[in-house]
Amino acid sequence: MSSDKKNARTPSALLVGGEGAITQPAGYGDFLIEIKQQIRQRQYQALRAANRELLALYWWLGENISRRQAEQGWGKGVVETLARDLQAEFPGRNGFSAPNLWAMRQLFREYEEKPKLQTLIGEISWAKNLLIMARCKDDLEREFYLRATARFGWTTKVLQHQLDNQSYVQYLNGETNFDAALPDTIKAQALLAVKDHYTFDFLGLADEHSERELENGLVRNLRSFLSEMGGAFTFVGNQFRLEVDGKDYFIDLLLFHRRLRCLVAIELKIGEFKPEHKGQIEFYLDTLDQQHRIEGENPPIGIVICRSKTKTVVEYALRNMARPLGIATYTVTPQLPASYRGELPSGEEIARRLEGWGEVADDGGVE
Repeated sequence: MSSDKKNARTPSALLVGGEGAITQPAGYGDFLIEIKQQIRQRQYQALRAANRELLALYWWLGENISRRQAEQGWGKGVVETLARDLQAEFPGRNGFSAPNLWAMRQLFREYEEKPKLQTLIGEISWAKNLLIMARCKDDLEREFYLRATARFGWTTKVLQHQLDNQSYVQYLNGETNFDAALPDTIKAQALLAVKDHYTFDFLGLADEHSERELENGLVRNLRSFLSEMGGAFTFVGNQFRLEVDGKDYFIDLLLFHRRLRCLVAIELKIGEFKPEHKGQIEFYLDTLDQQHRIEGENPPIGIVICRSKTKTVVEYALRNMARPLGIATYTVTPQLPASYRGELPSGEEIARRLEGWGEVADDGGVE
């Protein structure tokens, strides 16, 4: 073999050692990781830009259809003809069906005098916009779901679940100390992860039951329980044993939240919330943090789920607590407390909280 042929090696061949082992030049692995990150980031940015352009087109169509109806008396027949002509010109594009054209008109009419909401609709997909527009009639409620869908990358299915779960009301009614006890990176997600009220109607329990019956019922119906908790929880154990100074202590239920990356200790109480419940769960959280938290996890969060609570008592109990804790109620029937929606904060307070959510996160979804 000539010396020229010996030296005519491909770049990939340079990575092969004498006995077939793969060897990489210095810095190759880090460079490959950087390339993959750049590709994913640019792909995501391209998807977001394309989605914004599509929503801008739909807004323009809705605006012009609305104005031509007002100025030229366009009726239902004209819009249906327009849909047929557009579909003939752009076959396979379902976005130009007659129902969609009417929805574009509705989007424009709903948001034409609401500039804050206009800036948010382009951050999520058309299907999610339609879902929010159909299910929510209050501007602040719409803002909540628009911001949350973009920030947390909710799929259409997850958004549907959040709407069914009344996450807006749960978020606003929630009594936690997360604002003071959690870092900004996970605060908003945690506020959504811990509900203010849980419905355990799948247990089939009588209205009078013991804490052990409640706990055992939740463990037996684990799939339904985790679904009611919100979908991102995994089960670690019940009567989870802690040992401190030679004595045993037991957490009713221990879960792990995948997005928050933290343990979640749950204490079940069949009566009204009492201030001493705070001390018990705080002790458990301290012990979990010291003995069971592993590298890369956030500090554990506690939830006391009780039959009832008094707002003022909860506020006092949480006021000076350093560990993150939420106080929730439960029922074994599908009914929410009668005054639940009437207890929402003022419109100004709701707007202030939503503004605090800031910009869309890098993993926001547009699919």
